[in-house]
Amino acid sequence: MSSIYRIFIEKKSGFDLEAKNLLHDFQGFLQLSRVTNVRLFYRYDIEDIKEAVYTRARDTIFSDPVQDNVYEENLPEMNGVFLLAVSYLPGQFDQRADSAEQCIRILDNEHEPKVVSAKVIAVFGALTPDDIKKIEKYCINPVDSRKAELGKPRELRSSCAEPQSVAVVSGFTAAGKDGLIRFQRELSLVMTLEDLEFCRDYFKDREQRDPTVTELKMLDTYWSDHCRHTTFLTEIKSVEIEDARYAEPIKQAYRHYLESRRKVYGNSGRADCLMDLATICMKELHKSGKLPELEISDEINACTIRVNIGTPHGREDWLILFKNETHNHPTEIEPFGGAATCLGGAIRDPLSGRAYVYQAMRLTGSGDPRASLKNTLPGKLPQRTITTLAARGYSSYGNQIGLNTGLVREIYHPGYVAKRMEIGAVVGAVPAKQVRREKPAPGDYVVLIGGATGRDGIGGATGSSRAHDDKALENSAEVQKGNAPEERKLQRLFANQQFSRLVKKANDFGAGGVSVAVGELADGLEIDLDALPKKYNGLDGTELALSESQERMAVVIEAGDYDALRSLAEAENVEAVRIARVTPHRRLRMKWKGRLIVDIDREFLDSNGLRRESRVKIKAPDEKQDYFRVDRHAGDIANPESWRELLRDLNVCSQRGLVEQFDNSIGALNVLNAWGGKYLGTPVEAMVSRLPFAESDTATAMSWGFDPFLSQWSPFHGGFYAVLDSVARLIAAGVDVDNIYFTFQEYFEKLGDSPEKWGKPYAALLGAYTAQMAFGRAAIGGKDSMSGSFKQLDVPPTLVSFALAPMPVSGVISNDLKGAGHLIVLVYGRRDEKSLVNPGESYAAYKAVNELSRMGKIYAAQAVGYGGYAAALVKMAFGNRVGFEVTHDGSGAFTPQYGALLLEIDEKMLSFLKDKQLSLKVIGKTLPVPQIRVGSMRLALEKLNQDFEEPLEEVFPTAYNAANDPEIELPGRYGQRKCRISVKKPKVIIPVFPGTNCEFDSAHAWERAGAEAEIFIFKNRTPQLLQQSLRELAGKIVSSQIIMIPGGFSAGDEPEGSGKFIAAVFRNPAVRDAVDILLQKNDGLILGVCNGFQALIRLGLLPYGRVLERLPEDAPTLTFNRLKRHHSGYVHTRIVSSLSPWTQLVIPDEDYIIPVSNGEGRFWATERTLSGLAEKGQIVSRYITPEGQFARDARYNPSGSVLAIEGICSPDGKIFGKMGHSERTGQYTAINVPGNHDQEIFKSGVHYFK
Repeated sequence: MSSIYRIFIEKKSGFDLEAKNLLHDFQGFLQLSRVTNVRLFYRYDIEDIKEAVYTRARDTIFSDPVQDNVYEENLPEMNGVFLLAVSYLPGQFDQRADSAEQCIRILDNEHEPKVVSAKVIAVFGALTPDDIKKIEKYCINPVDSRKAELGKPRELRSSCAEPQSVAVVSGFTAAGKDGLIRFQRELSLVMTLEDLEFCRDYFKDREQRDPTVTELKMLDTYWSDHCRHTTFLTEIKSVEIEDARYAEPIKQAYRHYLESRRKVYGNSGRADCLMDLATICMKELHKSGKLPELEISDEINACTIRVNIGTPHGREDWLILFKNETHNHPTEIEPFGGAATCLGGAIRDPLSGRAYVYQAMRLTGSGDPRASLKNTLPGKLPQRTITTLAARGYSSYGNQIGLNTGLVREIYHPGYVAKRMEIGAVVGAVPAKQVRREKPAPGDYVVLIGGATGRDGIGGATGSSRAHDDKALENSAEVQKGNAPEERKLQRLFANQQFSRLVKKANDFGAGGVSVAVGELADGLEIDLDALPKKYNGLDGTELALSESQERMAVVIEAGDYDALRSLAEAENVEAVRIARVTPHRRLRMKWKGRLIVDIDREFLDSNGLRRESRVKIKAPDEKQDYFRVDRHAGDIANPESWRELLRDLNVCSQRGLVEQFDNSIGALNVLNAWGGKYLGTPVEAMVSRLPFAESDTATAMSWGFDPFLSQWSPFHGGFYAVLDSVARLIAAGVDVDNIYFTFQEYFEKLGDSPEKWGKPYAALLGAYTAQMAFGRAAIGGKDSMSGSFKQLDVPPTLVSFALAPMPVSGVISNDLKGAGHLIVLVYGRRDEKSLVNPGESYAAYKAVNELSRMGKIYAAQAVGYGGYAAALVKMAFGNRVGFEVTHDGSGAFTPQYGALLLEIDEKMLSFLKDKQLSLKVIGKTLPVPQIRVGSMRLALEKLNQDFEEPLEEVFPTAYNAANDPEIELPGRYGQRKCRISVKKPKVIIPVFPGTNCEFDSAHAWERAGAEAEIFIFKNRTPQLLQQSLRELAGKIVSSQIIMIPGGFSAGDEPEGSGKFIAAVFRNPAVRDAVDILLQKNDGLILGVCNGFQALIRLGLLPYGRVLERLPEDAPTLTFNRLKRHHSGYVHTRIVSSLSPWTQLVIPDEDYIIPVSNGEGRFWATERTLSGLAEKGQIVSRYITPEGQFARDARYNPSGSVLAIEGICSPDGKIFGKMGHSERTGQYTAINVPGNHDQEIFKSGVHYFK
């Protein structure tokens, strides 16, 4: 059992997309003309596994006989090749190896396998040493990976030395300035010398001892800017505003701010700070009773409002929580992991409020990703590498957890080369009655829920508080590794009302790990670090205290509820361990190995160190460089090249290839799809989603506002217009202006001691303050990141306004032009001589638009922003290819006009707007032909769309070369329509495996269709739970009529292929026999959607109708999309066979428009196999174009499936698998995508048993 098996897996020709991608990058991006070919092998070393189990695992888990070549022990003979093996650093989470181990445990429950994976790249060509260096640098990010040995190791389980006792920092209390500087350097502390002196005096005078290393490291984290907003809490000693005409509104805003301070704080003499300026609107408006929905609690980690919603059970109070989070520093140095855990951390903040997160937005800032590799700065990753890997990281995490990412935008500005901006914003909701908030009492337990602790993320909080330098890529521990399936379990658990009602208070394990997550829960705590579940041995007390390992929550419960809570956690396959106790003493104590390594007074800990001081000097905006001057945005509206140039601008052009990587349909809650119109060509400007689990008529809408070029000219104007823009986007979606709340993201350069630098965030917040007060709405939360510097480079002054509002779902407006003969009207606020819009005028305009919206008289609406009304209008036109004629003179067509709205209305509604005495212009009218007309100029929308789509195509591809599929006749076939056994209400078993994320949607679809749906959680956390789950699943299958395997990413779609975990479960003899009983004795049905379809293919249930131990080499398969990425969007499909009972209620020749979301959705089979499937009628559904032709290109067959196949069935039709998510439908789902969204397959399944 101690021998190690080694195998190499290589994709066969035609499936080797990743190798082809590397070849393309080496030859193109790296400019290595000597590279002639690339082969890619995934290497697995496997220990503690029986030979028979190894053989089965080799053929069903590690490889796919259709797609893969397998080489045992050694690579194939290759001449003239450079071999590079790459593996994760020790301690980094390897989802591929972890998933392989989970799959093997299903085959062999007696042993604990160990798998280590690596990627081996074989590069062919006469390479120079410099070529090799470039390849290694490109393939290895030292933050998370390393060059692996090519030889086979003797053992995989490395023995860890017993960690040494935590050291005492001897001599600390006696140290002078030089000594403290030495300690600061040796311990890599980010706190200031003044804070170190403060610590020295505390330990000397109060504790009368030297501190431990853990104590100093913990204080360094606890007091970091990331955790305690030390920059925003710095005392502002004076504010100086430069004299100039454009500075007059800044001075006026400052005077108003001082008056607000007097109203809120009286004459208390309270010192000014950025935090006060950021929150003063909320405090003043709340004090005057103008924010009635605002929920205030000392527990809240996210903005929270209370709303009363309609449900089928009557009116209910719900809490809506929203939060924005940044991971700028981690994403800069390790893009995939940094972006993934940005979303993970954002989710866990509302989760700590017991809210289920159902909506996400991603807003990022990058340098030009098309920049040449040679322009990459030393100590930096290439911009293209950062932006593409970050997109993969965030989307991978969100897609796996099952989160509807409704809006994705990337802003391009050269300043973000200094440090990337990575923001995740999320929305969660929970019935108010489900939340219990109580102050922890002595004797209460603190329980860790979720994942285990490792070294990943240590130093993340302090690292994020530093300015970026050229050594940052050496800080491997600073970036956490996400495990999305584990977070999905936490989401499910916290949504359980029984669990939620046990929790008195909760916090997530983010920055600072145990020290902060647990340390913030109560004044008196005793933490047992030995109780923490660990990923591996060898962690010392300091590492355990500071690790920021992800997917962990801390909850406070009464001691008597511990067993009940553990039982609920176990039912969700989640670990729950008591790690701390609340004490009556106001001290934070941590024990490790029976020794007290932290013992600090609460008052000292909460002091956050010495309060710093600074001065502010606000420079006046340069009048000559006024951002809104028309000549800065010149263009001739009657010149075709002006339109083309506009659409090629990186901040105007299409980001389709980026946006489509993010699942926008899961949950069936998305009211607006990311792309609207018949041709899915209009990008939405706000995300709108119904509340989860409520069947409510209430939705939440969220938008953003920010222009880095405007803010670079004037941070004050930037902050003002960020708020105005975020409001306008919501108004365009149908939101009532009086229901909006904000949360801000501030991201600025390292301020240091420069008053001019401090003036930038102060001015931006004054601008935002002015807009908030004008609308009577406030930011009720936010996040600041004040480390956007790299040597002499700084990020642009960044204040992003995120706006959120509840709204009736029936009032949502989409932004795609609807038809010919309508007026296009621009409603705007006039800018004064200092380039500020009168917000009162804008408010009046928004109230009028709200009224028009409630009357149902707006066909489409869009906020005008960067690129002016010209950019807004042409984007509106792309969705349905509705042309327009511009009759306005075109002045200012390309000039940003933040706060303005474009409306598509009937002509008779124009008088309504005029009666309101608004500032408006009739821009033109819509046409029945797909073209733009300006005077004699004619521009085809289709050609303009090519200009729109082209700029980022190389970075985020949207097209592939169409394949020459064989022509095969599809004869009609009719199969069994009724079950032999009539069942009034058929029972559907829906198994949930680690990584499954569509169970709620699926169960809801079955219940609507008249079936009884049962969700079964498959538990595999221990060998005992695994065996129990296998038995229980088999029993539930036998007692059911239908099995539905829903979508998701079972075991993270690893190792190197989707559905393998599910296939391993269903090959278990007990489960396999139960499936035979369901199909034969019960005459039942099986449905697999997306990941479920992949599992049915891997099992042989499709197309053969039975479970096979090993697939034949000519079996069909589902493999990686030809787009070389995950694709999410709506597709047109048609049912082409009547063999299956699953299609008996389907309308013949109907165009069904359904969502897909997959990375391995490409159906492939040999021509012979395809002919057999066609002859037997097993090809059930195909992708088509909007015109009804079978789709061959990427727009309508995004996966590149052969013969445009979307779904197939078994020979008797009773087993049906498909990629499209037919369960994701509803009255208000994707209302901006016209057409029939309901394939009726669930009703057909129920009808079969009637």
